[in-house]
Amino acid sequence: MQVTLKSISNTTTKLTITADAKDLASMKKHVIEKLAPRVKIAGFRAGRVPLELVEKQLDPNTLQAEFLDEAVNHYYGDAVAEKQLRVLSQPTIELTKFVPYTELEFTAEVEVIGKITVGDYKHPTAKKAAVKVTAADVKEVLSRLQVQAAEYTEVDRAAKQGDRVWIDFDGKDAKGEPVSGASGKDYPLALGSNTFIPGFEDNVVGLKKGDNKEFTIPFPKDYGVKALQGKKVTFAITANKVEETKLEELNDAFAAKVGPFKNIDELKADIEKQIGAERENQARQDFESQIIKDLVAKSKLTLPETLIKEQMNSIDTEFKQNLSYRGETLKEYLETSGQTEEEYREKELKPVAEERLKAGLVLSEVAELEKITVSADELEIRMQIMKGQYSDPQMQAELAKPEARRDVASRMVTEKTIAKLVSFAK
Repeated sequence: MQVTLKSISNTTTKLTITADAKDLASMKKHVIEKLAPRVKIAGFRAGRVPLELVEKQLDPNTLQAEFLDEAVNHYYGDAVAEKQLRVLSQPTIELTKFVPYTELEFTAEVEVIGKITVGDYKHPTAKKAAVKVTAADVKEVLSRLQVQAAEYTEVDRAAKQGDRVWIDFDGKDAKGEPVSGASGKDYPLALGSNTFIPGFEDNVVGLKKGDNKEFTIPFPKDYGVKALQGKKVTFAITANKVEETKLEELNDAFAAKVGPFKNIDELKADIEKQIGAERENQARQDFESQIIKDLVAKSKLTLPETLIKEQMNSIDTEFKQNLSYRGETLKEYLETSGQTEEEYREKELKPVAEERLKAGLVLSEVAELEKITVSADELEIRMQIMKGQYSDPQMQAELAKPEARRDVASRMVTEKTIAKLVSFAK
């Protein structure tokens, strides 16, 4: 077998594959043996008919069709392995020459992952951010714990800062159309919590039970939903109940109430420790992400359209599931964000898909260069740990599938690769 390779583009390759009489003779024998059970000749047991007799009994067209199917699949597979191609799609096959059982030539055009040139990964320039916990950070958490443990008493007076006011609210745009996510019923709003957009709580201060009020305020210019950035919304609110908040004193008794602490100092120390651990974890994740981002920027690769579309569809499915958890549909999200589905796919899905793919492919290439693998024992230990985390029989069955093992093994290789990159950092 001879194979020549021609690049149609960075992600499309055309193989020209030829096989001579010797190759084809062996293939023909294999095909006849495969078809032999179909042939029945008096005096011979099934499967015991000599191959030369089998061939004479076979329909020539059937034999040739089966031969070409077997030969093309076999030699194509060998050619892909020989040239070490990472194919992404079924090939487009064109038979260019066939002299029955003595000469065969065909072409196979297929989409592939093209050449990846990895940048210098042994000298990362990213630096891990220093983690610091201040007294103000601890005080903020203590304040939240106070609010959680607070006692509330309904009062017959105007609401003031520190009170909790139960409100109905409904937000509409300049056209009088409802704004998604800007309405609620009997919502307990803690005045001073700054949980709503700036200006909202100020309009609740001074309201008594049963009061109604209408006001217009703009959403922040850096608001998470682009369509609402800087947009003016008119809110109609009703105060259903005003409650006075009684906060407990921050003392040893309070510490014992909120956790297994002997005194307030132990509580503060634990809060500081927890904040530090969370920030350390976030700093590490940010550090790893920056190393990968920098490496991708220094590397050269072209993403095949097939991979991009697959990844976009996967992200789209994830996003729709997250929306459903929030009780929202994609249609509602698109209306709120003021974009078409096509714009959503191009502006939101595609950039994320490309970023994920580039990172994955570059990390895969580094793993190959550094010969990073996962042993059978390492995989088995991880699988057993994961199985121990789930009691649900359905989850256990999912983890038992071969594809689950492959996915976990792949993630473990990625983890090891990232750890390797971090080890190179100064």
